[in-house]
Amino acid sequence: MDRATTHPRLVTIPELEAHGTMVEFMKKAIIIGATSGIGRELARVLAEEGYQVGVTGRRQALLEALAGEFPGRIASRPFDISAADSGEELQSLIDQMEGVDLVVINAGTGKIDPDIPWENEESTIRTNVLGFARMANVAFQHFRLRGAGHLAGVSSIAGIRGGGGAPAYSASKAFVCNYLQGLRYISEKGGHGITVTDIQPGFVDTAMAQGDHVFWSAPPRKAALQICRALEKKRNHVYITRRWRLIAWILKFLPEWVLSRLT
Repeated sequence: MDRATTHPRLVTIPELEAHGTMVEFMKKAIIIGATSGIGRELARVLAEEGYQVGVTGRRQALLEALAGEFPGRIASRPFDISAADSGEELQSLIDQMEGVDLVVINAGTGKIDPDIPWENEESTIRTNVLGFARMANVAFQHFRLRGAGHLAGVSSIAGIRGGGGAPAYSASKAFVCNYLQGLRYISEKGGHGITVTDIQPGFVDTAMAQGDHVFWSAPPRKAALQICRALEKKRNHVYITRRWRLIAWILKFLPEWVLSRLT
């Protein structure tokens, strides 16, 4: 998909004041990957709760439609996190919002195909590993300069063990989990005041949940509400929905000979 080359004008503090918003107490968040699914619903929940929200994604029309639901509350900036200049794009959005308190990296991709065509594997790695790390680094550096902030990333239950249907996807989500954990250690040891949350969903009713026998699939709204509550509590890690904690425990201790017959 071609990247958009124009950016809608961002909402400014004076404009928010004109809408009667109490800007002096307003929190600001950026949702990376907000065109559909969990990211889109999370942007809605945060806007409903009084945040000024910046949203990103590849599909400009969907971002603009989301911003139109909350006039003066949501600003959109279309870009692809796998692009080489996506770090500069994110930094520009942060600067135009005059800093943010929370960044959630939700963008990701993956395709189930046991033939593992390289174009699928490479696209997954470019987005879920390189793109994710680039976004996380920009956000972490911003929060380190501010002396506070909250970085959250959406990994997956699939990151616990390797997957035969989409090996790059499972491996990339394991990278997300470990990268976030490493950033958390850096913040704790350096006293940077940055909360780092690993959001680990099971199946959510989105285009990413492929297959004919998807169980325990949660609506995106339910997932977003649980994520929002976990972020409010400054959790280091959360399973979405909460029942997936059981599946995670089973996956961690399941013998490989059993797992190989299930994937």
